[in-house]
Amino acid sequence: MDFSALISENIAVKQSMLQDQPFMEALQQSATVLVEAYRAHRKVLLCGNGGSAADAQHIAAELTGRFYKDRPPLDAEALHVNSSYLTAVANDYGFEAVYARLVEARGQEGDVLVAISTSGNSPNVLQAVQVAKQKKMTVIALTGEKGGTLAREAACVLAVPSSDTPRIQEAHILIGHLWCGFIEQALFGA
Repeated sequence: MDFSALISENIAVKQSMLQDQPFMEALQQSATVLVEAYRAHRKVLLCGNGGSAADAQHIAAELTGRFYKDRPPLDAEALHVNSSYLTAVANDYGFEAVYARLVEARGQEGDVLVAISTSGNSPNVLQAVQVAKQKKMTVIALTGEKGGTLAREAACVLAVPSSDTPRIQEAHILIGHLWCGFIEQALFGA
Protein backbone atom coordinates (compact mmCIF):
# COMPACT_ATOMS: atom_id res chain seq x y z
CA MET A 1 0.00 0.00 0.00
CA ASP A 2 1.32 3.39 -0.98
CA PHE A 3 0.48 5.62 1.98
CA SER A 4 2.01 8.65 0.29
CA ALA A 5 -0.34 8.24 -2.68
CA LEU A 6 -3.38 7.95 -0.39
CA ILE A 7 -2.40 11.05 1.57
CA SER A 8 -1.85 12.87 -1.73
CA GLU A 9 -5.35 11.83 -2.87
CA ASN A 10 -6.82 13.20 0.36
CA ILE A 11 -5.01 16.50 -0.15
CA ALA A 12 -6.08 16.67 -3.81
CA VAL A 13 -9.76 16.26 -2.88
CA LYS A 14 -9.54 19.02 -0.30
CA GLN A 15 -7.62 21.25 -2.71
CA SER A 16 -10.42 20.72 -5.26
CA MET A 17 -12.98 21.76 -2.64
CA LEU A 18 -10.97 24.86 -1.81
CA GLN A 19 -10.72 25.91 -5.47
CA ASP A 20 -14.40 25.24 -6.27
CA GLN A 21 -16.24 28.55 -5.71
CA PRO A 22 -19.77 27.02 -5.73
CA PHE A 23 -18.63 24.43 -3.18
CA MET A 24 -17.16 27.12 -0.93
CA GLU A 25 -20.38 29.14 -1.25
CA ALA A 26 -22.41 26.07 -0.26
CA LEU A 27 -20.10 25.57 2.72
CA GLN A 28 -20.71 29.16 3.84
CA GLN A 29 -24.46 28.85 3.21
CA SER A 30 -24.72 25.62 5.20
CA ALA A 31 -22.75 27.05 8.13
CA THR A 32 -25.01 30.12 8.15
CA VAL A 33 -28.14 27.91 8.08
CA LEU A 34 -26.87 26.06 11.15
CA VAL A 35 -26.10 29.26 13.05
CA GLU A 36 -29.49 30.75 12.20
CA ALA A 37 -31.23 27.58 13.39
CA TYR A 38 -29.42 27.72 16.71
CA ARG A 39 -30.14 31.43 17.09
CA ALA A 40 -33.84 30.56 16.65
CA HIS A 41 -33.54 27.87 19.37
CA ARG A 42 -33.97 25.04 16.85
CA LYS A 43 -32.10 21.73 16.72
CA VAL A 44 -29.93 19.78 14.31
CA LEU A 45 -30.63 16.13 13.50
CA LEU A 46 -28.07 14.09 11.57
CA CYS A 47 -28.27 10.74 9.79
CA GLY A 48 -26.14 8.41 7.71
CA ASN A 49 -25.07 4.78 7.47
CA GLY A 50 -21.79 3.11 8.40
CA GLY A 51 -18.96 5.64 8.30
CA SER A 52 -21.51 8.37 7.59
CA ALA A 53 -23.35 7.39 10.79
CA ALA A 54 -20.05 7.71 12.63
CA ASP A 55 -19.58 11.16 11.08
CA ALA A 56 -23.12 12.14 12.12
CA GLN A 57 -22.40 11.04 15.69
CA HIS A 58 -19.02 12.79 15.71
CA ILE A 59 -20.50 16.11 14.56
CA ALA A 60 -23.39 15.83 17.05
CA ALA A 61 -20.91 15.16 19.85
CA GLU A 62 -18.88 18.27 18.99
CA LEU A 63 -22.04 20.39 19.03
CA THR A 64 -23.59 19.01 22.21
CA GLY A 65 -20.30 18.71 24.06
CA ARG A 66 -17.71 21.21 22.99
CA PHE A 67 -15.43 21.89 20.07
CA TYR A 68 -12.88 24.55 21.05
CA LYS A 69 -14.89 26.46 23.62
CA ASP A 70 -16.31 25.65 27.01
CA ARG A 71 -19.83 26.85 26.26
CA PRO A 72 -23.46 25.78 26.66
CA PRO A 73 -24.45 22.61 24.78
CA LEU A 74 -26.20 22.91 21.43
CA ASP A 75 -29.10 20.61 20.55
CA ALA A 76 -27.82 18.05 18.03
CA GLU A 77 -28.53 14.34 17.70
CA ALA A 78 -27.37 11.55 15.44
CA LEU A 79 -30.51 9.57 14.73
CA HIS A 80 -28.95 6.10 14.96
CA VAL A 81 -27.70 6.18 18.54
CA ASN A 82 -30.65 4.42 20.21
CA SER A 83 -30.01 0.79 19.25
CA SER A 84 -33.28 -0.48 20.75
CA TYR A 85 -35.27 2.00 18.69
CA LEU A 86 -33.23 1.28 15.57
CA THR A 87 -33.65 -2.49 15.76
CA ALA A 88 -37.34 -2.30 16.67
CA VAL A 89 -38.25 0.03 13.81
CA ALA A 90 -36.05 -1.86 11.35
CA ASN A 91 -37.79 -5.08 12.37
CA ASP A 92 -41.33 -3.69 12.36
CA TYR A 93 -41.22 -1.17 9.50
CA GLY A 94 -38.06 -1.93 7.54
CA PHE A 95 -34.63 -0.32 7.69
CA GLU A 96 -35.70 2.32 5.18
CA ALA A 97 -38.00 3.83 7.84
CA VAL A 98 -35.56 4.12 10.77
CA TYR A 99 -34.60 7.76 10.27
CA ALA A 100 -37.89 8.98 8.83
CA ARG A 101 -39.82 7.93 11.95
CA LEU A 102 -37.44 9.81 14.24
CA VAL A 103 -37.57 12.90 12.06
CA GLU A 104 -41.35 12.63 12.24
CA ALA A 105 -41.21 12.34 16.04
CA ARG A 106 -38.53 14.92 16.80
CA GLY A 107 -38.33 17.29 13.86
CA GLN A 108 -40.05 20.65 13.90
CA GLU A 109 -40.32 23.49 11.45
CA GLY A 110 -37.07 25.44 11.42
CA ASP A 111 -34.92 22.51 12.54
CA VAL A 112 -32.09 21.26 10.32
CA LEU A 113 -31.53 17.74 9.03
CA VAL A 114 -27.96 16.97 7.99
CA ALA A 115 -28.31 14.01 5.62
CA ILE A 116 -25.04 12.19 4.95
CA SER A 117 -24.64 9.69 2.12
CA THR A 118 -21.51 9.28 0.01
CA SER A 119 -23.61 7.95 -2.89
CA GLY A 120 -26.59 10.22 -2.26
CA ASN A 121 -28.89 7.23 -2.72
CA SER A 122 -29.32 5.66 0.74
CA PRO A 123 -33.05 4.82 0.99
CA ASN A 124 -33.34 5.44 4.73
CA VAL A 125 -31.61 8.82 4.44
CA LEU A 126 -33.82 9.80 1.50
CA GLN A 127 -36.98 8.88 3.41
CA ALA A 128 -35.82 11.04 6.32
CA VAL A 129 -35.27 13.92 3.90
CA GLN A 130 -38.83 13.60 2.58
CA VAL A 131 -40.27 13.78 6.09
CA ALA A 132 -38.00 16.71 6.99
CA LYS A 133 -39.18 18.64 3.95
CA GLN A 134 -42.82 17.95 4.85
CA LYS A 135 -42.12 19.35 8.31
CA LYS A 136 -40.48 22.47 6.80
CA MET A 137 -37.04 21.62 8.12
CA THR A 138 -33.97 22.72 6.20
CA VAL A 139 -32.04 19.82 4.66
CA ILE A 140 -28.27 20.00 4.25
CA ALA A 141 -26.72 17.17 2.21
CA LEU A 142 -23.19 15.84 2.56
CA THR A 143 -22.48 13.57 -0.38
CA GLY A 144 -19.95 12.61 -3.05
CA GLU A 145 -19.37 14.16 -6.47
CA LYS A 146 -22.38 12.56 -8.16
CA GLY A 147 -24.75 13.57 -5.38
CA GLY A 148 -27.40 11.02 -6.27
CA THR A 149 -31.02 11.70 -5.46
CA LEU A 150 -30.01 13.46 -2.25
CA ALA A 151 -28.43 16.33 -4.18
CA ARG A 152 -31.77 17.04 -5.87
CA GLU A 153 -33.72 16.98 -2.60
CA ALA A 154 -31.63 19.12 -0.26
CA ALA A 155 -31.74 22.89 0.17
CA CYS A 156 -27.96 23.00 0.52
CA VAL A 157 -25.62 20.43 -1.06
CA LEU A 158 -21.96 19.85 -0.27
CA ALA A 159 -20.91 17.32 -2.91
CA VAL A 160 -17.30 16.38 -2.24
CA PRO A 161 -15.46 16.15 -5.59
CA SER A 162 -14.60 12.46 -5.36
CA SER A 163 -16.16 9.06 -6.00
CA ASP A 164 -13.86 7.31 -3.49
CA THR A 165 -15.82 6.64 -0.28
CA PRO A 166 -12.90 7.04 2.17
CA ARG A 167 -11.83 10.34 0.58
CA ILE A 168 -15.45 11.59 0.68
CA GLN A 169 -15.81 10.66 4.35
CA GLU A 170 -12.52 12.34 5.23
CA ALA A 171 -13.84 15.51 3.63
CA HIS A 172 -17.21 15.19 5.40
CA ILE A 173 -15.60 15.22 8.83
CA LEU A 174 -13.53 18.24 7.79
CA ILE A 175 -16.77 19.99 6.84
CA GLY A 176 -18.27 19.03 10.21
CA HIS A 177 -15.28 20.51 12.01
CA LEU A 178 -15.48 23.69 9.94
CA TRP A 179 -19.17 24.00 10.86
CA CYS A 180 -18.44 23.51 14.56
CA GLY A 181 -15.77 26.19 14.61
CA PHE A 182 -17.96 28.61 12.68
CA ILE A 183 -20.97 27.96 14.95
CA GLU A 184 -18.97 28.44 18.14
CA GLN A 185 -17.45 31.68 16.93
CA ALA A 186 -20.77 33.04 15.65
CA LEU A 187 -22.72 32.16 18.80
CA PHE A 188 -20.13 32.50 21.53
CA GLY A 189 -17.51 34.94 20.20
CA ALA A 190 -13.76 34.70 19.73
